[in-house]
Amino acid sequence: MIIDLPATTTGKVNRQIVDLRKSGGAVTLGRVLTLVISTDDNVQTEAIIDAANDASREHPCRVIVLARGARKAATRLDAQIRVGGDAGASEVVVLRLYGPLADHAASAAVPFLLPDTPVMAWWPGEPPANPAADPVGQLATRRITDASSSKNPGRALLQRAASYAPGDTDLSWSRLTTWRALLASALDQPPYDPVRSATVTGGPDSPSSDLLAGWLAAFLDVPVKRVRKGEGLGSVVLDRVSGPVALVRPAGTAGVLTQPGQPDRSVALGRRQIKECLSEEMRRLDSDEIYARALQGLTMVKRSRSATSRFAVDDGSASHEEMV
Repeated sequence: MIIDLPATTTGKVNRQIVDLRKSGGAVTLGRVLTLVISTDDNVQTEAIIDAANDASREHPCRVIVLARGARKAATRLDAQIRVGGDAGASEVVVLRLYGPLADHAASAAVPFLLPDTPVMAWWPGEPPANPAADPVGQLATRRITDASSSKNPGRALLQRAASYAPGDTDLSWSRLTTWRALLASALDQPPYDPVRSATVTGGPDSPSSDLLAGWLAAFLDVPVKRVRKGEGLGSVVLDRVSGPVALVRPAGTAGVLTQPGQPDRSVALGRRQIKECLSEEMRRLDSDEIYARALQGLTMVKRSRSATSRFAVDDGSASHEEMV
């Protein structure tokens, strides 16, 4: 069910929510958190709401969408309430803010925060320079950004590192979960000789490649080279005396893990959708210290524009056999 409330007030919207709860039997007892989405009112708003709805099936919540409209328009609040099948397992309140009201989005969200539940903030597009200091970020214990949505993803990550506060995270980090798990698992198997150096190959505008390189630099304390080539995250090579450990994704959803003394193994390395990454971030309420150290490791990474490893991905179209 979708109810539109044009040119309204936060008080009227809250009363409508209460009336819906009384008439329809909807309750907030099952909501485990409040997710506040700060974005601009554009064609992508619906896709953002859909991603939040999908994530809410694992984490029932109230979703508050702060969609900022034209600041030169007259001051106006257009609201929309979504419940039932139009809201996944959540309760969605869309607030479209126009005129000077667009600069006071946090104040508009406060009346709709669920009492005694954690608050998460998500910026699907360009985030503020310092999410923790932003008025919306100050409402939340967890703040989710997405460097891949920035005009300059690499610079955005450096900004995240400079302004990091406990509770910050980024969807570019969540996209690495499978890669990090596979690499950690490979290093837990014999032979146990140490890693001497690492090479991460990925597109020039791939923040996940940058974060993976920073993670390796921070935790392995070895030279790490970041090769800017291809599209997305293409390969990781860990050099050891016994031979390299290589995780390569030539194209599509399949990857190849190569280890000394073992046959090549096919692994699932599909690109994770936003709803998967968002759902993962909503599982934890504490600070992600591993992400914080990966941000610190960004300054330790050596950057290059050409790959020298025989495992390096060229343009994403070559087969694994051609690369090795």
